[in-house]
Amino acid sequence: MAGHSKWANIKYRKEKQDKKRSNLFSRLTRELIVCARQDPNPETNPALAQAIERARAANMPKENIERAIQRAARGLEGTNLQEVIYEGYGPGGVAILLRAYTDNRNRTAAAVRHIFERHGGSLGGEGSVAWQFERRGIIQLKAIPAGMDKESLIFLAAEVGAEDFAEEDETITFYTEPRALASVRDALRQHGVEIERAVIGFLPKTTVRVEGPDAERLLRLLDELDETEEVQEVVANFDIPDEILAKVEQG
Repeated sequence: MAGHSKWANIKYRKEKQDKKRSNLFSRLTRELIVCARQDPNPETNPALAQAIERARAANMPKENIERAIQRAARGLEGTNLQEVIYEGYGPGGVAILLRAYTDNRNRTAAAVRHIFERHGGSLGGEGSVAWQFERRGIIQLKAIPAGMDKESLIFLAAEVGAEDFAEEDETITFYTEPRALASVRDALRQHGVEIERAVIGFLPKTTVRVEGPDAERLLRLLDELDETEEVQEVVANFDIPDEILAKVEQG
């Protein structure tokens, strides 16, 4: 298992999204509702169990989580959401994939298309960029357990099913097949490893280097997509220099 270098840009996107706390809670609520609509029991609904874990990791209040699940179970107004995948290209030829939960596909598609075009991108058809991403289990650790060194931790993770890892600012993230996420997470916990987050998400297979004005336009595009109410998740295969990321973060 060899570490890769995609995590820096992915980490930037996650931190930007998580800072918008109210928006994050709205997204988590929608995800809980959609996942709970078919089966409100997390013990028999793995998707709901993962949604609950994501909500807890974001410090979402327990009563908010329970309220969302109850709304779905009772079929209340606002629970008729559908998942839609949108694909397109941003400045610099960067592939962008996003998930949305909406009760009006036409309205959301028009809003997303307008955002792409305003920032020099274009919305594509089904399958236009999805092939450039893969669904992966992502397990981010809080810290290496006392009495265990990094090499031992990596060996343990590989032994129980992790296939890749990344390091960034003393943070270690392991990647798994989606179906192996729960078993790897549980095995690590049994060895005293504290898990920061364990989710299934999209990761780019390769990245596109973007610099200068294109990089700044791209980040503005991604930020506006993040701020769109119906949008649940945005991923892109960009590789932007740290100094540009820092400049946009500050400005």
